[in-house]
This record gives sequence, C-alpha cells and structure tokens, in this order.
Amino acid sequence: MSKTTKIHDFIDTIEETIIAILLGLMTLITFSNVVARYLFNDNILWALEATVFMFAWLVLLGASYAVKHSIHIGVDVLLQTFPAGLRKVISLIAAGLCIAFALLLLKGSWDYWSPFIGKRAFLETNDIPMPAFLQFFATWLNDGELYEKMPRFIPYAVLPLSMALLTYRLLQAFWRILTNQQTMLISSHEGEDLVEEFIANSLPEKEVKPSSKSGS
Repeated sequence: MSKTTKIHDFIDTIEETIIAILLGLMTLITFSNVVARYLFNDNILWALEATVFMFAWLVLLGASYAVKHSIHIGVDVLLQTFPAGLRKVISLIAAGLCIAFALLLLKGSWDYWSPFIGKRAFLETNDIPMPAFLQFFATWLNDGELYEKMPRFIPYAVLPLSMALLTYRLLQAFWRILTNQQTMLISSHEGEDLVEEFIANSLPEKEVKPSSKSGS
C-alpha cells in the first residue's frame, strides 16, 4: 500500500468516525433529554445547543462525504445528451468551478474562525459546559483563566475543517474524472431515466416488454 493510499484511508476513517460519533451522540442526548423532561420533569440545559452544533458538524462534514461517494443530487438531463468526450470536458469544468468555490469557502471560513483562537478566544457558548480534559486550551489561549462554558472556537472549528475536506474531496473527484474512474460529480441518472420513460411511453402497448411491467 502506497503512502498516498494510506493518507487517503486515514482521512476516510477520521471522516466516517466523526460522522458516526456525531449521529450516536445526537441520538443519545436527544433521547436522554426526552426521558428527563417527560419522566423526571427536568431538562438537560445544554442539550439543545449541543445537538444544534452537532447537526451543523454533521451537515458540513456530510457535504464532503457525499462528494467522496458521488451522492450529491443533481440534474444531468442535458449532460447525458452530449458525447462522452464532451461530457468529460464539461464535468472537468464543473469540478474545477466547484474547487474554486470550495477554496473561497475555505478562505472565508478560516477568516471567520481564526479570531476565535486569537483575540476572541474568551468567547464561550451559551450553555455547553467545558469538559475538564479540554481545559488545557485555557492555558494556551485564555491566559490561564479556566473556561466555564465551552469556548466557541471548538464547535466553530468545523467551518475550516469541513471546507478543507470538501476541497480535498473535490480535488479527488477532479482526478477521478480526469483519469476516467468516474464520469460526473453527481450520481443521478435522470437523463437515462427520462429517455427510458419516453421510449416506454412512445411504444404501442403490444411492443412494451413484459419485464417492464414486472412488480406493477
């Protein structure tokens, strides 16, 4: 296994592990809060804010994960009408534009997040308590003053992280299209489906194959 492959596999593992942990934690926290509210007439104060941040992480990391597996929704009716060579050129242009946009998002997300590890490092979330094992950040960034609530730079870190992953995944997709490992950024096949439906609807009833009606 090459070094590059090991790096790709490592990034894949980290990405999938974070997504799985987020899904599990969101389910656990939400369920616990429901139990606390309806059985004990109590409330986990930080549950809502925590699940909102986790959902944001899930969506943003999921964007790069979807690029990796080519599962973003798209319309390819027009693209499918072009010959293979031109379709590849158009797909490469689309991937290049997506990379440029992702780089702009990466720059913007870094500019937004970086002050939270600098002059705004003292800003905390509203309700989420600061875990004791993360208090070393107080020494590094907050002049040794311990955090009562989780500092905002921790949940906000998903912005540059997710945009970096998105850029990385789009570069991978561009390379796969260039080397004929895939044909498009998306996995939808609306063009083929519509053509098949048009042909089926255009044929006289007697010419429709019985197999096309199986399951109906």
